[in-house]
Amino acid sequence: MRPPGKKTFFPHPSLLKPCNGLPCSLAAFHPPAFHLAPFSVRLYDTAMKQHQENSPLSFAEIIGQDKAKKMLRRAVAQGRLTHALLFKGPTGVGKKTFARTFAAALNCRKAEGIEPCGRCSSCLKFHAGSHPDFLVLEPDGAAIKINQVRELKKTLAFPPLEAEIRVALLCEIHTMRREAANSLLKTLEEPPDQTMLILTGDEAGGILPTILSRCQTVPFFPLPQEEVAKILRQEADLEPESATALAAMAEGSLGRARLLLAKDLLGLRREIVDTLLQLEPDTPAAVQALSKLAESTATLKEDLGELLELLTTWLHDLLLFSRGAPGSIINHDLSPTFPAACRRWSGGQLSGRLRLVETARKQLARNCNPTAVCEVLFFGLL
Repeated sequence: MRPPGKKTFFPHPSLLKPCNGLPCSLAAFHPPAFHLAPFSVRLYDTAMKQHQENSPLSFAEIIGQDKAKKMLRRAVAQGRLTHALLFKGPTGVGKKTFARTFAAALNCRKAEGIEPCGRCSSCLKFHAGSHPDFLVLEPDGAAIKINQVRELKKTLAFPPLEAEIRVALLCEIHTMRREAANSLLKTLEEPPDQTMLILTGDEAGGILPTILSRCQTVPFFPLPQEEVAKILRQEADLEPESATALAAMAEGSLGRARLLLAKDLLGLRREIVDTLLQLEPDTPAAVQALSKLAESTATLKEDLGELLELLTTWLHDLLLFSRGAPGSIINHDLSPTFPAACRRWSGGQLSGRLRLVETARKQLARNCNPTAVCEVLFFGLL
């Protein structure tokens, strides 16, 4: 706890306001010992740990997102924070890092303005990913399920172990199933004492209106591609041309650019394109090659959606090229193959293949067999 009378930029937890405007009491009690749910509610996101050394614990070092910084800075200064925030924007633009930094700032013992000091015991625990009052809930497979929400609610029934304001980060809320969302509504309306919920969601995702209406939305935007390319050059020692191409492919999403690089999804995309252009339909060679390719592609598991997005951008580029707008393409490294592809498939056929990719995406969301989905897709694209 902060020393009595110590001035701080952040409001006391009693000034936090639920979205329905009701004040919060600070009643505390000493709970029995308990453990976090082992499968879904975790102290820290393992994906965030991978780039922890490159993830700042400072708003000054977070790239872009000036509107989000301004909104939260003003809300804190005026004591108008709500208990439920929705960070809404594209995947991979820093929503999780922002949430972690904001949680650290709310609990920093030596905060200077909105910035966490980065040196106190609380900040050090946030930076190390070991703070006991920073909880992260991620989708279990393709969706956030009701049993995950129930486990989180059980955990939140106890007061924070050491933080003044415990933060629960619910990632990719657009994947939440309706029954899970309904289970969460009560918590959003009447949050536990000394607790803030931060939800993250894709701007293009289907976030349920019942969730939207109970949160204060904080918008996030794609990062400048030149900044993404600069970070990629520093992290992976890439050539400027390669970093620029990768940043363009990721469309301003640093997280997506890192994933594409780490999983070599661009290389797999090229292999698929080359295979499709070299094979003839209804031949034994095509059956053998596409079946083998589908089997290897299915091993991507949760990253398969990213590959489908790359195939979507490739087909979009072919449509633009066929219509005489080559300046707008994204897949510049595949541009030498565009003339042959456009001779092979008409504009109508390319549009049909875009629908096939979207169908595959929906099938994966319904937990259909990935290998079977890939086989049907590749044979359809051929």
